[in-house]
Amino acid sequence: MIKKEMIAMLLAGGQGSRLGVLTSTIAKPAVTFGGKYRIIDFPLSNCINSGVDTVGVLTQYQPLRLNTHIGIGIPWDLDRNIGGVSILPPYEKSTNAEWYTGTANAIYQNLKYMEYYNPEYVLILGGDHIYKMDYEVMLEFHKSKNADITLATIPVPIEEASRFGVVITDEDKQICEFEEKPPKPRSNLASMGIYIFTWDILKEALINLSEQKGCDFGKHIIPYCHERGDRVFAYEYNGYWKDVGTLTSYWESNMELIDLVPEFNLYEEFWKIYTKSDVIPPQFVAGQAVVERCIIGEGTEIYGEVYNSVIGAGVIVEEGAIIRDSIIMRSTVIGKNTKVNKAIIAENCVIGADCELGVGDELPNVLYPNIYYDGLVTIGEESVIPDGVTIGKNTAISGKTEREDYKEGSLFGGQCLIKAGDIV
Repeated sequence: MIKKEMIAMLLAGGQGSRLGVLTSTIAKPAVTFGGKYRIIDFPLSNCINSGVDTVGVLTQYQPLRLNTHIGIGIPWDLDRNIGGVSILPPYEKSTNAEWYTGTANAIYQNLKYMEYYNPEYVLILGGDHIYKMDYEVMLEFHKSKNADITLATIPVPIEEASRFGVVITDEDKQICEFEEKPPKPRSNLASMGIYIFTWDILKEALINLSEQKGCDFGKHIIPYCHERGDRVFAYEYNGYWKDVGTLTSYWESNMELIDLVPEFNLYEEFWKIYTKSDVIPPQFVAGQAVVERCIIGEGTEIYGEVYNSVIGAGVIVEEGAIIRDSIIMRSTVIGKNTKVNKAIIAENCVIGADCELGVGDELPNVLYPNIYYDGLVTIGEESVIPDGVTIGKNTAISGKTEREDYKEGSLFGGQCLIKAGDIV
C-alpha cells in the first residue's frame, strides 16, 4: 500500500467574480501575474520547494486554461509515477452528478483520491494567493504541538481584521475562539485559508458533515472540530502574502514587483517560482522606444513608451503608444499613438490606434461599484477596441466592440461595455 507523509489538496475551482471581466472565461488561479506566471504557480512552487510531491488540484469553473497550463506537472517536477500532480474535476457517480458546493465538499468528493495515498497529514491550500511558504516548517510546528489541525495565520493591521476570519489563541498558540469577519475584532491574527489536518481527523469530520449544504472549512469543519475538542493550533506566518481577489489588490501586487527593492522577490535562487514557459523569441526594444521601471515578457516588441508597468509575453506596443502604471497581459497589441493609463488589459486583446484609456474624472461604476473602482480601466480577454475612442476610469469592457458601441466615440467613466454572450 502507498504511504505518503503529507499530500496537498489545492482548491482551484473558484470563479473569482471580484476580478470582473478578467475571469469571465478563465478561473482565477489561471490569471497571469508578474508578466510570465499564473497565480496557481505560487502554491504549486511552494509545494515542490517544501518537499510535497503529491498534489491534487480541484478544478471546476472554466478549467481548460488551468488544465492546459498544469499539464502533467513538468515545470514543477510533479510528473511522477507515484504522486505528482492530479487534476480533480467534479465527476459523475453511479447515483448522481454533483458540482463542488463548498471548499470542504470539494475535498469530501475526493476522499478516494486521498485514501489511495493513505497520508498521515493533508495540506489544504487555496489557488489564489501570492506568497512563498515552506509547508515543511508548518508541518514541524503541527507535529511539535501534537495538533489535530493547524491553521496558517498572518498578523494584519487591526483596522483591517474585520475583513478576515480571525483567531484568538492562548500562550501555547492553541486556538480558543474563532471570529468570522467580526465588526469589532479582538485579535489581528487572520486565517490564510491554509490548513494541515491529521488525516483521521479530517476524514471523520468530512464524513460526519457530508450532508451539510455548501460545506466549508472556515464555516463548518474547523468550528465542528473545535467544538468536539480537537486540538487546533495557529501557525503564525510573517512573510509576504497577498490575496489578489480584487482588481485593486491584483493591480497593486503587480506594481509592487517593479519597486526598486521589491517586497516580494521573484528572482530568489533558493525559492524559485516555476511556470510553464513557451519557447518564444527574446524581447525587442526599438531604438526610439522608452522603457522605465518595467517587467517586460519574452517575445514582446516595444516601439513606443512604457513606464512603471508589467508587460506579458508576446505583447506589441506600436510607435507613439504611451503606457503608464498598467498591466498588459500576453499577446495583446496596443495600437499606434494610443495612451493607456492605469489599466489592466487581459490576454489576446487588440487596442486600436489613437485611443485614450483612463481619462477624465473618477466616477463610481454604475453597475458594479464594488468591482470596478480605484480609477482602473479593465478589459477582458480577446476584446477588440476600435481606433480613436476614449475610455474613462472605473470602466470595464469585454468582447469585440465597434465604433458604434461608443457614444460620441467615448465610454464615459463608470460605464461597462459587455458584448452579448460575455459575462461580467
